[in-house]
Amino acid sequence: MKKAWLLLSCFLFLASSANAQQHSPDTVRTGIYVTSIHDIDFKQSEYTINLWLWLTYKNPQFDFAQNLEVPQAKTFTKSYSTIDSSNGRIYLLMKLQCVMKDSWKINNFPFDQQKLRFSIENSQFDSKAMVFAVDSSGKHYDPRFTLRGWNIDSFKIATGIKAYETAFGDSSLATPHTEYSNFMVRIGISRDATQLFWKMFLGMYVSFLIAYICFYIHPDNIDSRFGLGVGSLFAAIGNKYIIDSSLPDATSFTLVDTLHGITLFFIFVTITASAYSLQLIKAGKVKQSRRLDLLMAQVVLLVYVLLNVLFVARALYGS
Repeated sequence: MKKAWLLLSCFLFLASSANAQQHSPDTVRTGIYVTSIHDIDFKQSEYTINLWLWLTYKNPQFDFAQNLEVPQAKTFTKSYSTIDSSNGRIYLLMKLQCVMKDSWKINNFPFDQQKLRFSIENSQFDSKAMVFAVDSSGKHYDPRFTLRGWNIDSFKIATGIKAYETAFGDSSLATPHTEYSNFMVRIGISRDATQLFWKMFLGMYVSFLIAYICFYIHPDNIDSRFGLGVGSLFAAIGNKYIIDSSLPDATSFTLVDTLHGITLFFIFVTITASAYSLQLIKAGKVKQSRRLDLLMAQVVLLVYVLLNVLFVARALYGS
């Protein structure tokens, strides 16, 4: 009797193991080699990536040549594809050019750091049927290609499960929830921004310096003092609009907004100080007017420089 129960238990265990193995998802071993990244367009929130992609699997129904999906791609083109089905496994190698849509973090522009995201899925088989595994051998990008104006800080490859809160019209599913395995690439890049910073903000700083010169013009020359201040104000505003035209819309206050806001405020301070200095001259207080100009010249320049250094350093080292 005991032997019968033992045999029955072994049979049930083997049957359940076989059933579990039968329903376990197939593994698709996947690797990537990036040959170039270019055309990073901040205004349109997109970039172009060229890469080699290879997949090794057993189930011919997966058919990645037809079922490959790149979820975040605006467009993708296969310029080359080859399949080897020898040794009981399918090896698929293809070359892709993808125009990827992404979202940029511009709070610290031009000292920003970005994450470029690339992922693939199989459009026909969910995670119950197949899962990806990383082929981590060798390099994953060409170290000789240069991303103009950027430095590559990290290159990470991983696999995961992406959930969709929909049944895609499949009425056999009890709940509108499906999961697909995905293969993900995360490329961390940081901008080489020293020259770009001066190129973009030089006009703003010149505008401030032109307004700052007003403190060294005698208050009697009221036309010169107010003309320089108002002209500098419009020049700084124009410089901001030029920079904003090359960036995507942002609801938060960025470094560009902060530096231009500080500059506009201090130009306004110089105009206000000039008006008060003129009042002192008309009241016959020449020495007080001159003392006010010298004091404001030192305070305005010192505070303006310190605030710019503070916010630039925070963006540069705190991002």
